[in-house]
Amino acid sequence: MKSVAVEGVRRPAWAEVSASAIRHNVRALRAVVGEAAICAVVKANGYGHGPVLVAQAAVEGGAASLAVALVDEGLELRRAGVTAPILLLTEIPSETIPDAFGANLTLTVGSLEGARAASRWAESLGGTHRVHVKVDTGMHRMGVMPADLDQVVDCLRASPNVELEGLYTHLSVADGPSVADRAFSESQIERFDDLVAGLAARGVTPAILHCANSAGALGYPSSRHTMVRVGLSLYGYLPHEWLAGALDEKGQHLTPALALRAQVSAVRRAPAGARPSYGRRRALARDATIVTVPFGYADGYPRHLFEGGAQVLINGKRYPLAGMVTMDQLVVDVGDDDVAIGDDVVLLGGQGGDFVGADEWADWGGTITWEVLTGLGARVPRVLVD
Repeated sequence: MKSVAVEGVRRPAWAEVSASAIRHNVRALRAVVGEAAICAVVKANGYGHGPVLVAQAAVEGGAASLAVALVDEGLELRRAGVTAPILLLTEIPSETIPDAFGANLTLTVGSLEGARAASRWAESLGGTHRVHVKVDTGMHRMGVMPADLDQVVDCLRASPNVELEGLYTHLSVADGPSVADRAFSESQIERFDDLVAGLAARGVTPAILHCANSAGALGYPSSRHTMVRVGLSLYGYLPHEWLAGALDEKGQHLTPALALRAQVSAVRRAPAGARPSYGRRRALARDATIVTVPFGYADGYPRHLFEGGAQVLINGKRYPLAGMVTMDQLVVDVGDDDVAIGDDVVLLGGQGGDFVGADEWADWGGTITWEVLTGLGARVPRVLVD
């Protein structure tokens, strides 16, 4: 196994990242999306998996490009020797554009001011610099308003140093299963297609057109265009269960790429009525063995999982938490079972034929799978297992 140099490597708690699972997921998604290129979204520390590990595995699996949110994220990949195209998914401050262009990162332009800044810096630096224009088709978070698109495009095309490589939008509710959700997603795709047609009528035909996130890629074939941006599905999870059909039709499946493992660090017997951990939230119904696991909310195990009924796997069996999650540790009620210091504990992943997934954490915590994965702490070492 190859260990990544981060904090916490001397503590018996770690994350295992499977490069083969990432490669498999890229191939599975390629089987679904056909001719559309795969852009692997590796922002937010590679959704908690480690960006360099994921980027390398995704490209090996067939991803044509990568996407990040921050210039620093792109620079980290470049320093690690990643040469694939990298798209910045946000419009960055003007003063950081030279760093982005200098590292051969592809800019997103989401406003006329952004277009002017990109053109100005491109001409100042010389050479040719790639830009994608993001248009707002209904999410109302970021992007050029449709009425302003022609002006933005004209500004970029007027610069001999700017290559208008791409046009894209973002679907706000493509994972939603309701009739209203589906109708809104279809309307966003139609708006985008109308804008593409309008530009084509003016002789503007960006080489890369993209509006599909993972949910769009799986649930809306008309959204795939020439490229899809896959985030959550790259890491082995569906945005919603209704989206499994597209994979099933191709005989494909996704494989979660990350497991969280630890080892029991302490064992003690506690009497009925004892209330372990901070806050003394819950009394033991009977005498029980309480074991301590060196993983806490500072590592990305949220406190509210306790109230949600969180469980861990030890020796192939599920056990509930015995008390509130603390900063560095969990306490687990193993009843009368024989559990010893050093026994393996699985917080995320499989053991003994059972599996605890990040989507299950999300259910316990009343949140979403994306937040679970991206919330994993930096001090948890990521270990490449294959």
